[in-house]
Amino acid sequence: MTSLQAGQWHDLFAAVAGAAAALTGLIFVAVSINLSKILEYGTLPVRAAETISIMAGVLVLAIFALVPGQSRQALGAEVLGLGLIGGSYLLIKRLRLPRKEHEPLKWTTVPAAIIFASSLPMVAAGISLLAGGGGGLYWLVAEIVLAFVGVITNAWILLVEIQR
Repeated sequence: MTSLQAGQWHDLFAAVAGAAAALTGLIFVAVSINLSKILEYGTLPVRAAETISIMAGVLVLAIFALVPGQSRQALGAEVLGLGLIGGSYLLIKRLRLPRKEHEPLKWTTVPAAIIFASSLPMVAAGISLLAGGGGGLYWLVAEIVLAFVGVITNAWILLVEIQR
């Protein structure tokens, strides 16, 4: 079954690894360009760290999927662990941030939604791979797309919107 055999997805994961590595580097550049502005806002340094962490998570995901000869169950455990640990850690950090009265609620909800969107499909993929059915690696397509959209959104905020 194609959805459970990572070897058949090699080209996709190789492309994702390269794109994730490049985008992670670009985010570091965006943060360094606007570092003084980012540090002026209490929540933006955490948002920058979340953005880099999400892309680094996609890179690690692609690396796990590219390991040759790895069993479906091993990949499932790695993907599930990465999604649970990474997503939980980022979400807990996000929700523990104190929200100031003047800050719009979307400054909390949008980053939290990006974290959910970039971790829940990974958790579903891990469970599916371990169970041997239910979509398998197709969940990671949603994971990758949502993570890239979320990271690009955050990068835009950190690079352009912060100047307004």
